[in-house]
Amino acid sequence: MSYKSLEHTTDAIFEVNAPNLEEAFVAAARSVIETILDTSTIEEKEEKILAVAGKDIRYLLYNWLEELIILTITDGFAAKTITVSIEKNSEYKISAKLRGEKIDIKKHHFKVEIKAPTFHDMEIRQDGAVYMRYLLDL
Repeated sequence: MSYKSLEHTTDAIFEVNAPNLEEAFVAAARSVIETILDTSTIEEKEEKILAVAGKDIRYLLYNWLEELIILTITDGFAAKTITVSIEKNSEYKISAKLRGEKIDIKKHHFKVEIKAPTFHDMEIRQDGAVYMRYLLDL
């Protein structure tokens, strides 16, 4: 599982490649958190639970990225490890556990604020493995 940042002048564009949907969403979470903070300095002192839903896979990704931005920027939680499970019934749902600690701007070396995810240029393919591409508005 991996993600890479693509060059863009004012936003952050990411591509994720993973063997399955769960690992793709963990990589997407890491892309958000590592854009905002230095995750090597985060200690696993607390656990947070997130539940996110979306009417389809694109909305699930958008809502997931948005919740992670809120958790990090607004709630001030720095996540180090993330586990997710995804289920699909009438809609997609993620249940996630995140371990980390309260943000300390000096300790976690705050880098940049992400305003929001966007649907612009969003792409998700599931052909055995999972490919995702998305843009975050900085």
